[in-house]
Amino acid sequence: MTIYLVRHAHAGERYDSNEEDRHRPLSPKGQAQALGLLERYGARPITRVLSSPSLRCQQTVAPVARHRGLEVQICDPLDEGSPPDEGITLLRSLAGQEIMLCSHGDVIPAIMRSLITSGLEIEGGAAASKAGTFEIETDGTDLVSATYVPPPVLARD
Repeated sequence: MTIYLVRHAHAGERYDSNEEDRHRPLSPKGQAQALGLLERYGARPITRVLSSPSLRCQQTVAPVARHRGLEVQICDPLDEGSPPDEGITLLRSLAGQEIMLCSHGDVIPAIMRSLITSGLEIEGGAAASKAGTFEIETDGTDLVSATYVPPPVLARD
């Protein structure tokens, strides 16, 4: 089983306050990246889609969720600024499920660096570009390995 940990796609400029920033939508480029994720992962047997409360994260995984007939579930440990141990606990609790999660550029690298420190083999490093994905393989009970997959290539890139 695979956990797909996605960094949100490209969004517009960051807002001044954190509360307003939570409502920042994807840019046109980000919308295209989200559709690229659907093209890449739409055929996978994903049974759940979890997201940070931020709109840009929800919009990133919404095409996959809709395609699979799923709702995007809000998950606070994926929120910007969340401690990595909460994310790791979440990931380990999901081992054995084919699931997609979306989070932020501060949370994902912190989680991946902690996993590397604890011995998880990660191919491709711990950082993620916008709309980049870590495909985390599980054995049904724990995390086994991970591979970083760069963002979908867009026609105009």
